[in-house]
Amino acid sequence: MFSFFKKFKKPADAPLDTPQEDIVAADGNDDLSDAELERQALAAEAPQEEALPAEPVAPKAAEPVAPKAAEPVAPKAAEPVAPKAAQPVAPVSTAHVQLPAGDSKEYWQGRTQSQWARGPETDQASEEIVPPPTLDAVAKKSWLSRLRHGLSKTSTNLTGIFVSAKIDEDLYEELETALLMSDAGVDATEFLLESLREKVRSERLTDASQVKAALRELLVDLLRPLEKSLMLGRAQPLVMMIAGVNGAGKTTSIGKLAKHLQRFDQSVLLAAGDTFRAAAREQLTVWGERNNVTVIAQESGDAAAVIYDAVGAARARKIDVMMADTAGRLPTQLHLMEELRKVRRVIAKAMPDAPHEVLLVIDANTGQNALAQVKAFDDALGLTGLVVTKLDGTAKGGILAAIARQRPVPVYFIGVGEKVEDLQPFSAEEFADALLG
Repeated sequence: MFSFFKKFKKPADAPLDTPQEDIVAADGNDDLSDAELERQALAAEAPQEEALPAEPVAPKAAEPVAPKAAEPVAPKAAEPVAPKAAQPVAPVSTAHVQLPAGDSKEYWQGRTQSQWARGPETDQASEEIVPPPTLDAVAKKSWLSRLRHGLSKTSTNLTGIFVSAKIDEDLYEELETALLMSDAGVDATEFLLESLREKVRSERLTDASQVKAALRELLVDLLRPLEKSLMLGRAQPLVMMIAGVNGAGKTTSIGKLAKHLQRFDQSVLLAAGDTFRAAAREQLTVWGERNNVTVIAQESGDAAAVIYDAVGAARARKIDVMMADTAGRLPTQLHLMEELRKVRRVIAKAMPDAPHEVLLVIDANTGQNALAQVKAFDDALGLTGLVVTKLDGTAKGGILAAIARQRPVPVYFIGVGEKVEDLQPFSAEEFADALLG
């Protein structure tokens, strides 16, 4: 038994000492004895039995599948969560909201440049009413002086009635005539006179100066709904469409408005949409050079196409306000009024919620015709505001009372001269004082 075990163990310890080729050759040797054949057979079988369990051990133990699959899990879960939470979005928005409207350049720039990224709170903050420009005492006095001088022809007819006058029916008749001559219109005149009669009776007024003061209060109450400021920061760009009849002063008003908006640190772009009048494009370009404002213009072509390109350029350049000039036309020219509607539709295609402001420029000297223009353009375009020009030297300043009574579209600005500072926001009290001062 001991000798057999040694013979069996020796090939098992070194299975490679007996190559497979030698075993095959030994199988074919007929001269070996039976004992030798049995020993070789046992030696050949021993390495095969020990190699079988060893074959799968090494590969199975070496497969690190589970650790490799688990390695990337932790880094992915730990990606930049902390930096996102640390972005200072809320503090920036809150700081801007706390500033008053128009108080500083940083306020307006901060709102208009990042209002889309800061969420709903910015929409609330952007609904700020732009206050009138802060004029010092000297500039304010100069403006009121020009306003009174411009309305002097209208005020002379009204204020002269109350000089040493008795409060009787003759006073009311003279006042009615003066209001009608100032183009206040029948409706507004009757409303003011009836209210004045009632006020004189209820307050028992006995002096002409008291009646004049009562008329001023009634006029202020009538005009106050027209007193509204232009709102900025609602969109970027804020698209303004300017319309009006020939000679009303659209192009000049656009140039003055651009200067006014720049005082609130608003970037402005102008579109020369008046492709009919020969000098309109050149005139607007001159205003653009004065104010250092870009003007989008074409020598010829469709007005809607020019304005469409201007809206796209304003959006690409992050402009705050884009103002589009249009060709002058009478409201009775139906085909030209339809072209204005087309321009409005094209602007809406370039920017879905545009135009944000549709302003009509009217000449105060046209009197009751200006009221007809307001009605026609409002029906066609849906006006959001008025710019009343050429109030200097007019005897028809009462037209604002007629507008307030029959079509109360807000009056954003009034003009009393050719200079840039002659265009100022409308104030009901200042206007009434100029008429009855």
